[in-house]
Amino acid sequence: MTEVAMWEAKAAPGRGAELLGWAREYAVPALAAAERVELLSAPGERVLLISWWAPGTEPVAPPEPASDLLARPVHRWSFQREYVTEAR
Repeated sequence: MTEVAMWEAKAAPGRGAELLGWAREYAVPALAAAERVELLSAPGERVLLISWWAPGTEPVAPPEPASDLLARPVHRWSFQREYVTEAR
């Protein structure tokens, strides 16, 4: 089964763009071994990374951003794909 790892960080007030830039520069390249990586932003100065890993591959965690960029600790979740539909 495909492993999916999610990483979500909430920026300190007013630092959302900086956290997003940090994720582009450091977190995304750290996930280069993944089959697919998506970087998303959301209201509330949140940044989300979703990475898909081949079966049998251990997902790699991105590095930690500097604590002064964060409003709270980073959240992480791991999932296994159970179903997927193809785009039409």
